[in-house]
Amino acid sequence: MRSHDYDLDFRDRARRERAWGIGLLSLAGLLWTWCAVLLLIPYEVDEEPDDRYPRECESRLFTERGTANDGVVNGAWCENERDWPEALAVLGLSVPVSVAGAMLFTSGSVSGRMSAHAEAMRVLDELADRPSK
Repeated sequence: MRSHDYDLDFRDRARRERAWGIGLLSLAGLLWTWCAVLLLIPYEVDEEPDDRYPRECESRLFTERGTANDGVVNGAWCENERDWPEALAVLGLSVPVSVAGAMLFTSGSVSGRMSAHAEAMRVLDELADRPSK
């Protein structure tokens, strides 16, 4: 009976590990979404505090003019609102989170499947060892 209890504990640990992997992969997905918003969505910038007519800015990735990289020196206000290092930091942070999530998810899934397989093999061995009537 002890091995059965150990197997149940092993499966619980595998389920928790898999759940942590799903959680980390979900967090990585949120980080990827945030990075996509920073790079792909047009935005507005106030030139002064409580500006009634904010300046409309193109997305950082799909700008047709040089507005994404010209700087405030030329009178453009869009550059400081969404900077490349912020988007790249979000993307860089998502990499270890997604790798850890994938590893935990895979390890938990494989552990659970191997435990189920081992139990099925034990049951088959018990059936094969029974004397025939």
